[in-house]
Amino acid sequence: MTKSISISTGSDPGQGARVRTEFPSVSGSFSGARTGLFSARAYGAILTVAAVLALLPALNLILPEAHALYVPDYTVSLLGKFLCFALAALALDLVWGYAGILSLGHGLFFALGGYAHGMYLMRASTPTPQALPEFMVFLSWKEIPWYWSFTEYAPYAWLLALVAPGLLAFVFGYFAFRSRITGVYFSIITQALTFAAMLLFFRNETGFGGNNGFTGFKTILGFDITSAQTRAGLYWVSLMALLGCLLLARAITQSKLGRVLTAIRDAESRMRFLGYEPLGFKLFVWTVSAMMCGLAGALYVTQVGIINPSEMSPENSIEMVVWVATGGRGTLVGPIIGAGTVNALKTWFTSAFPEYWLYALGLLFVLVTVLLPQGIVGLARKLLQRKQERLA
Repeated sequence: MTKSISISTGSDPGQGARVRTEFPSVSGSFSGARTGLFSARAYGAILTVAAVLALLPALNLILPEAHALYVPDYTVSLLGKFLCFALAALALDLVWGYAGILSLGHGLFFALGGYAHGMYLMRASTPTPQALPEFMVFLSWKEIPWYWSFTEYAPYAWLLALVAPGLLAFVFGYFAFRSRITGVYFSIITQALTFAAMLLFFRNETGFGGNNGFTGFKTILGFDITSAQTRAGLYWVSLMALLGCLLLARAITQSKLGRVLTAIRDAESRMRFLGYEPLGFKLFVWTVSAMMCGLAGALYVTQVGIINPSEMSPENSIEMVVWVATGGRGTLVGPIIGAGTVNALKTWFTSAFPEYWLYALGLLFVLVTVLLPQGIVGLARKLLQRKQERLA
């Protein structure tokens, strides 16, 4: 869908020569999302699925293990992890699907959020807040580094989990976008950034546990982190965070800001010609996306119980791209579905055929690219349109 814009180049607007330019598809998938995925019926379906997901931990807590509807502890933890992955996929879709910024380094923001919250969990697991964490004692550290200050307070750690990835994204994005680095060059730089960070965090002298990272968490806010009640609480917090970020992303993409972002995605040079400066718009959505990813990492480390530099490996960032592509780029809901689908496949493959998972992942990406360029959501749209055409 295009929108025509006429620009007068003569002294008399009525008689001067006129340049007629086709404004890029400002709507594109955007308008389709507004009428389809963001319709009242779609929201009803999302709320229904969310209600079912919210019920699962309750079945774990209330019912005895012998009951047919009992949900095992393992399933609650696994689904809680999937919710964190879905939030990371949503964050990536916000910049890739709507602003055309393909990041191959979102694993870095995810891990930074995890490390920020992990610092609090490590200190909460020591006898006193002033005591050194176990890995520092093992590495012969004498005192807590300055950048660990105040991490014994949970609200500060939560804020840090958002600010640290957001600040890094802002600084990196400012210089990258100001230099007009786009396309594959931007993607390669983001992957190089996360790889460099992974090598840095592997070093013991950085104060982040080196190769082993953070593990051995015992409590959070005074509650036993391994108890079923705490697991259920973390699951519900993850679900609410995902729904809240979905609403935030929806508000951004459905606003005038979202229209400008999609226009920048489709024809950035034309937007400059029309008087828009893309730097601020791209920097805003890039920073918001990084903070969402940091939140996902903070929730992930609490439920999985470990964070180490391998979370920054380039493979993890590429997997996020596969989640978004599988679900449907530029749809917000699609990446959530894609993250759940791909990780469910991964769980099954790594238990049944662990050595073939990477081959299966590569094959899945090729099949989606060739057969489903708009992902699962795109396929669902086509099927729905055909059904409506038959009924008409």
